[in-house]
Amino acid sequence: MTKTITRRGVLVGAAASAAVSSNSLTSANASRPKTHEVRITQFKFEPDVVVVEVGDIIRWSNLDLAPHTATETSFGWDTGEIAKGMSKETVVTEDMGTRYFCAFHPHMKGTITIKL
Repeated sequence: MTKTITRRGVLVGAAASAAVSSNSLTSANASRPKTHEVRITQFKFEPDVVVVEVGDIIRWSNLDLAPHTATETSFGWDTGEIAKGMSKETVVTEDMGTRYFCAFHPHMKGTITIKL
């Protein structure tokens, strides 16, 4: 049995292939963890609320003059000291505490909202 390849058949096949590739890239990007930046400046976490998904990374960068921490209110997790000009990262887990403060400056507070 002989099959004839037509110009239209090639175009339809190319379009279908492009659509599948586009969907594959979209779902591959959707499953990759994101890094969320929290700047520490003028004794504040900015933003003070960060919305994340499990597996994402939160990076706290200290742009202030004093050292700071990002410490969960029940001490479940802690970045340790973040010196001036330094950054620390935490991977978001499903069971992690979502309210935190600076252990050196307790008036500095932040919240993590985990999308489920």
